Amino acid sequence: MKRIFDYIVILAFIMLCSACEFKFKPNEEADAVPLTVQRYDRLQSRYLTTGDFSALQQMNTDYPIETRTLIEKMLQLGTITDANISNRFLMFYQDSTLQSLIADAEAMYANMDDINEQLKKSFGRLHDWLPELQQPYFYAQIGALDQSIVVGEHSVGISLDKYLGPEYPLYKKFYTAQQRATMQREYIVPDCLTFYLLSIYPMKDFDTRPQLDRDLHMGKVMWTVNKALGKDILDTKYVKTIQAYVKRNPKITVKELLEDEDYSPIEALHKD
Repeated sequence: MKRIFDYIVILAFIMLCSACEFKFKPNEEADAVPLTVQRYDRLQSRYLTTGDFSALQQMNTDYPIETRTLIEKMLQLGTITDANISNRFLMFYQDSTLQSLIADAEAMYANMDDINEQLKKSFGRLHDWLPELQQPYFYAQIGALDQSIVVGEHSVGISLDKYLGPEYPLYKKFYTAQQRATMQREYIVPDCLTFYLLSIYPMKDFDTRPQLDRDLHMGKVMWTVNKALGKDILDTKYVKTIQAYVKRNPKITVKELLEDEDYSPIEALHKD
């Protein structure tokens, strides 16, 4: 249930961002980049652990939007144009806990070939069902235990520090066992797909809709993600309700399912 709540919070955030035009612009070369997670985190790690100014320069040159998003929107350290922002950014991560997070994340994710392959296969399936769905640009970062996934306008940032495994010692101080169960490598691709699809298919009038409608909307997205992954990793009663609905309506397409705002036929199948 906690997982559903987290997703609902993110959905609300996405709705707010849309209303306020708060989405971040995509990397200008995103369309030309193959479906591979870009390793922004490696430059970030180099600067934050050694103070290598050339790494910061490369971050600002090659990843200006990612850097601005991290500093201004996630960490809220100030604006990127502040005269002292680079030093403030560096000092923020000098905490021993954050230095350990950086080292552990870089060690665990030295290789992300499996994640790249999962993303490629999953988006291949999504494109078959949703031909108009634009492939987003993916990048990895170290986010200081902030948001797991950051969705921009056709971009998806992955905070590796939120996926170090349920037994990671630091997590046990701040998260419940239920929360920690999803803070592992296996959930990176499902989370990427879920949050990105939520940004593309938000629920209209989210704030005024009944809670059950919100949960079922989430169920639709999570069911679609499972289908794209080829396995049922996201397992909730709302996903099961959507599965039952689709089984009764085998001709419905994924696009029709995600775009349909009438939840009354699905509610009839749902049992608390």
